[in-house]
Amino acid sequence: MLAWVKGHWQLLILLGLVVVLWQTPVLVPLKILVVFLHELGHAVTIWLTGGEVISLSVNPSQGGEVTSRGGNRFLSLSAGYLGSLLFGIVLLLAALRSGADRWVLAGFGVMLIAVTVFHSPLGFAWIFGLGTGLVMIATARFLPHELSDLVLRVIGLTSIIYVPYDIFSDTIARSSLRSDARMLAEEFGGTTMMWGGLWLIISFAAIVWCFRRGLGPDSNLTLPKRSGS
Repeated sequence: MLAWVKGHWQLLILLGLVVVLWQTPVLVPLKILVVFLHELGHAVTIWLTGGEVISLSVNPSQGGEVTSRGGNRFLSLSAGYLGSLLFGIVLLLAALRSGADRWVLAGFGVMLIAVTVFHSPLGFAWIFGLGTGLVMIATARFLPHELSDLVLRVIGLTSIIYVPYDIFSDTIARSSLRSDARMLAEEFGGTTMMWGGLWLIISFAAIVWCFRRGLGPDSNLTLPKRSGS
């Protein structure tokens, strides 16, 4: 156990900071970014199943919406929470298990800008999408590689934490909300809590797999040594 903590102490500190700061304004931009990933999960599934995305938006209240035409309704409704979890896992594993952190962060920024320009309405969604995308690209281009790695870790961890919390809050604790699970129940049968519970089980299984298979023996960042004078 001590060896495991020693090999992953940085990640544990990041996780602790995210939990401690969860209800503070500090994490609001990250939460909105996770909402963007949620909506992107819907959008990607709509595109892959032959549909058209008319608009994708997020708002300061940590809400979002995708307006679409066509596509597989069952899969697209299921792809919000689980899609944002998948994006979070991919970003975290890219930071932990690859050296392409700058490319991944820059690519994420370009994707965010492209989706915003072509699919988001003018207003907050544009400001957030373009601003966040440009910051990501600038971080990847001009700042040390280790910072790109850290940014990916923070985004990935925040998404991984946010998704099961959001599923429980929206579909079980407040099952009367018009959530993705509520719409799925209305259109395909079952109950809101049933679909939410199923997504919760899937999300926990995916998180356990990510940490068991993705961390390796040591996930700590090695900071560059300063050359002697």
